[in-house]
Amino acid sequence: MLLKLALVGAAVLASSLAARRFGHAVGGTLAGMPMIAGSITGFVLLQEPPAQVSAIALATLACLPATIAHVLCFAWCATRLRWGAALLAANAAFLSLGAALLALRLPPPAVCAAALLSPLLGALAMPRLPLAAAAVTIPRVELACRVIAAMAMAWLILRTAGVAPAGLSGLLLAVPIAGNVLPSFTLPRHGAAATVALLAGFARGLLGFAAFFVALRVGLGRLSPAAAYGLAWGVALLAALALRRTGDAAGAGATSSLRASRPWRRRRSP
Repeated sequence: MLLKLALVGAAVLASSLAARRFGHAVGGTLAGMPMIAGSITGFVLLQEPPAQVSAIALATLACLPATIAHVLCFAWCATRLRWGAALLAANAAFLSLGAALLALRLPPPAVCAAALLSPLLGALAMPRLPLAAAAVTIPRVELACRVIAAMAMAWLILRTAGVAPAGLSGLLLAVPIAGNVLPSFTLPRHGAAATVALLAGFARGLLGFAAFFVALRVGLGRLSPAAAYGLAWGVALLAALALRRTGDAAGAGATSSLRASRPWRRRRSP
């Protein structure tokens, strides 16, 4: 329990520090990566047989489209509602879609395909609000509050999952903690555009999350547990690198388009 809470707090702190240094989108991308789930999976792999870990990876992937629904709902609600209403609506979307996905019992190839495609489709469906990439002012008090809120939420989820039915427990354990805490602090302080940028980055980071668990599941059937775990992290890091290059290219293209659209005000001397 203490290890899980510490990992949650460290992940939220790292994401917040990245946002403070590089902007909301970078902080969201880091939060979407499998920093918490991947670390916990490594400890589980030391204690459980590979087949059990493979089943856990598949269950995690099955809930990923619901996480994207959470992100989209929060982002669109942030453009019109306050953070509390957006938080409630996003979690309602996550729980309802997650329960439906678990009830469908899709075959493993379909689960993996849906998990890899949903972050890409989610990024396309995000609202478009202009926001320049820049460092963010986050006071130390707010950093501490973010960490405390994330650890408190993680503790509540773990305690509730321990007494809830199996299906509900699995769904509760898949609730995106960073996806709840970070935008709830960002929206009232920095506004809708910053929150959308954060959640768009979170959706991009979830592609690395999906790549990690797909690679882990594939690797566990063909490699040793240690090799499969290393392969999963390598694939996740490659996905993060690809996302960064794609984001840099998109940002450069947007900057060029903005410069080209500005009127030429400088007059030539006679």
